[in-house]
Amino acid sequence: MRTLKLTIAYDGTDFAGWQRQASDRTVQATIEDCLLPIEGSRAIVIGAGRTDAGVHAAGQVASVTLAAAIAAGDLRRALNATLPADVRVLSIEEMSGTFNAQFAAKRKTYRYSIWSDGVVPPTLRRYVWHVAQPLDIATMNAAAQVVVGSHDFSAFQAAGSDVVTSVRTILESSVAVVPVESMTLMAGPQVDGILLAYHIMGSGFLRHMVRNIVGTLVDIGRGRKTPDDMRRILESRNRTLASATAPPQGLSLWRVDY
Repeated sequence: MRTLKLTIAYDGTDFAGWQRQASDRTVQATIEDCLLPIEGSRAIVIGAGRTDAGVHAAGQVASVTLAAAIAAGDLRRALNATLPADVRVLSIEEMSGTFNAQFAAKRKTYRYSIWSDGVVPPTLRRYVWHVAQPLDIATMNAAAQVVVGSHDFSAFQAAGSDVVTSVRTILESSVAVVPVESMTLMAGPQVDGILLAYHIMGSGFLRHMVRNIVGTLVDIGRGRKTPDDMRRILESRNRTLASATAPPQGLSLWRVDY
């Protein structure tokens, strides 16, 4: 038996999330189905994190144990030849037998994309949250710094979450404008609006935590809340004080570090 590390990208629009479900289409089940004729039996693909319905990944990582002797490069080509177009295996590496993509992960980085003001290009609508008015980016960035460090993020977790602890450590949190030149391929030359990217890196995240932080950051950018409100919300541990959850299509699991 051999343990493999798969780095995977997917467009989450038409998936009910990463984790296998009884009837809905998921990324995990889709990859496992494509491995079935290669392995001869169902292999369990373990993801570094469970993305929700509609959430994308540029660098999801998964581990799988196989008996099949197929070389890593040949396996990558075979999987990409059979996987649907909205999932791709970017790389496959041989690992030690104890490697587990979920438990071995040290840091995860998420990116949330916001199209501010203007008209969102149809080619980007599946990957951004369109906020119709201008946003105060400097104020949003000041608020983004509030969550850096180890905190109890109860105020930003999904209602009804069942976790041992809601304390998480955030290493980086920032909002930046994406340069126009880097997005003209998708948006076209007549760019009407501003693309913002919120990056957050941490050792772990609660369910809906990033999207709940983003919802609050956008309200701060709109002038409805302040960076001081972000601090008060965080310290309150009260989910009802934070803003509405940002929509899933703007979120992408950007990378996982080991």
